[in-house]
Amino acid sequence: MKGNRPNSELVKLLKKGDVVAFDAIYNKYCRKLHGFVLMYLKQEEDAEEIVQEVFIKIWNSRDKMDVYASFESFLFTIAYNATMSLLRKRMTEAKSREYLKSVQQIEGAEEVIDELQFKELNDQLKSLLERLTPRQKEIFELSREDGLTHAEIAQKLNISESTVNNHLVTILKFLKNNIDSGLVVSVLFFFLFLS
Repeated sequence: MKGNRPNSELVKLLKKGDVVAFDAIYNKYCRKLHGFVLMYLKQEEDAEEIVQEVFIKIWNSRDKMDVYASFESFLFTIAYNATMSLLRKRMTEAKSREYLKSVQQIEGAEEVIDELQFKELNDQLKSLLERLTPRQKEIFELSREDGLTHAEIAQKLNISESTVNNHLVTILKFLKNNIDSGLVVSVLFFFLFLS
C-alpha cells in the first residue's frame, strides 16, 4: 500500500502526478495539520479551510518539490504561513472596524459607522481595485490580503522593493482620488491602515 511508503517515495510519485500518492499523503497528514492549525485559529471551519488550502498548494506545486528535503517541514511551513496570513487579515479587519468607530466619535458624528457603511466602503474599494492593472492588483493583494512585506513581494515577483513601493503609492493615490466623497470620513481610517 502506498500509504505505508516513506515520504521520499510518495513525493517522487506525487511529482509525476500520482493521485493515489497524493491521497496517501493527505490521509497521513490531514489530522496532524488540522490539529496544528486549530491550535492557532481556535475555529474548526477556519482550520479545515487552511488544511484544504495547504493540500491544494501541494498539488499545484508538486513538480517543484525537492524529493530529498524534509517533506513534513515543507508541509507544516505552508500550513503555518497560511495560518499567520489569515490571522493578520482578521486582525487588520478588526482594527479597521475599531478605528473607524473611534474616528467617527472624534469627528463628533452622531452615529457610529455600522456594518452596512463598512460594507459600502468595501464594495466601492473592490470595484476600484478591478480597474487596476493586473500587476498592481497582484501587488495590492499580496500586500493587503496576504500581509506580505515589500521585500517579500519583491522576492516573490522578482522585482525591486522600490518598484513594489512605487506601485503601492500609485494605487493608494488612485483609490483616494476615486473614492465616493460621501465616504471620505470613513475612508480616512482605511488609508491610515493601508499606508
